[in-house]
Amino acid sequence: MKPFVVVPVVLAILVLGACSSSSTSAGTTSADGSTELTVFAASSLTSAFDQIGADFEAANPGTTVTFNYGSSTDLATQIDSEGTADVFASASGTAMDAASKTPGVADRTDFATNQLVIITPTDDPAGISSLADLATPGTQLVLGAEGVPVGDYARQLLDQNGLTKQVMPNVVSNEPDDASVVAKVKSGEADAGVVYTSDIASNSDVRGVTIPAKQNVLATYPIAVVTGSSNTDVATSFVEYVTGSHGEATLQQFGFGPPPSG
Repeated sequence: MKPFVVVPVVLAILVLGACSSSSTSAGTTSADGSTELTVFAASSLTSAFDQIGADFEAANPGTTVTFNYGSSTDLATQIDSEGTADVFASASGTAMDAASKTPGVADRTDFATNQLVIITPTDDPAGISSLADLATPGTQLVLGAEGVPVGDYARQLLDQNGLTKQVMPNVVSNEPDDASVVAKVKSGEADAGVVYTSDIASNSDVRGVTIPAKQNVLATYPIAVVTGSSNTDVATSFVEYVTGSHGEATLQQFGFGPPPSG
């Protein structure tokens, strides 16, 4: 009778082992056959990627896309230390370069562009109508922090227009991402901020002041599959979806420009 006692025990062990190995994690296929994809994306992509994620799920039944939004620089650090990302969409080529070194990326491609815009509270207490107005003494300005893409782009903007020395003394806060800059200005804690055009594409709670193209800075957004993803096929499909016609149309709907030509 021993064989009949041993076999069920062995089978039970195998079943338990299979259950433990199928526990859900980013980019894996769970026990019920569904696929989970984790996308790390710049906070400026939040509205556009929420829509793209929903559309991708609808086009791929059984797939769930989870987003982790934040500063591209911080996300690159998390990708290296946590190993939970399947796809990285960055607002900065520098942040993507960091992820390319460790843990590595594949299928990297530029998928969108963005420009900077000045925002003020809707009542515009400081009377901001141009980039030069940010240099007016007493103007309270909020920027992204150094090392944060939106903050670095803003400093590049000021530098190339010869305004750094005049404007920087007016900076009252350096924020961790563009969403935080918008929140500060929206609440009336500052007279102005510098963020991306996409940040105000569907936001009526702040007033936008256009910066002429000849003065502006062009931000280029790369996307890639993260090395070590346990579901590279789906990750690749997501990248292709973002860079395809449907993804590009959605991005333009939310204020992004097309990828750079050439």
